[in-house]
Amino acid sequence: MMEQHLLHGTIVRLAIDEPEVMAEAMVRWGGDSEYLRLLDAEPPNQLSEKKFTEIFQKDQEKEPPAFYFFAIRTLVDDRLVGCAGLDGDAFPNGDAFVGIGIGDREFWGKGYGSDAMKVILRFAFQELNLRRISLDTFEYNPRAIRSYEKVGFVHEGRARKFLLREGRRWDMLFMGILREEWLARSG
Repeated sequence: MMEQHLLHGTIVRLAIDEPEVMAEAMVRWGGDSEYLRLLDAEPPNQLSEKKFTEIFQKDQEKEPPAFYFFAIRTLVDDRLVGCAGLDGDAFPNGDAFVGIGIGDREFWGKGYGSDAMKVILRFAFQELNLRRISLDTFEYNPRAIRSYEKVGFVHEGRARKFLLREGRRWDMLFMGILREEWLARSG
């Protein structure tokens, strides 16, 4: 039986792109207010390509990495469609926080995010030997919630009325997956 490439899913692969490539994509995706609204609770902060490049270069130089950052590329045509990362501040305890974004709207709702999440979970649990991965999202993002549930994340809590958007208060949802839960689904 042929072993699956660690950073490949069924329709995407995770890659390490040059800082300049990622910076250009982040600026392009950052021009889409809907993307930013789904990605973060903070007000949009438009950074320049130069500033993004500096941030990515600085992150790549850290040893050991405090943050694993990947480009999400399609397997079919190697198109850059998003990014995903693991925040390693809690690595000593075997925990990490995952973030993911599909920046190109053409690829929203087509399984690219779910496939990328499966790949980053495999990396986190098999390569980094982590025991728990956490994330947060907003109640107004049902597509993300379904995607996270589909790959095994469970609801762990919520911060009620956390975020003010469009004149309404929204809850922030907290979700997580444990290594043994991932193994039970993957095995």
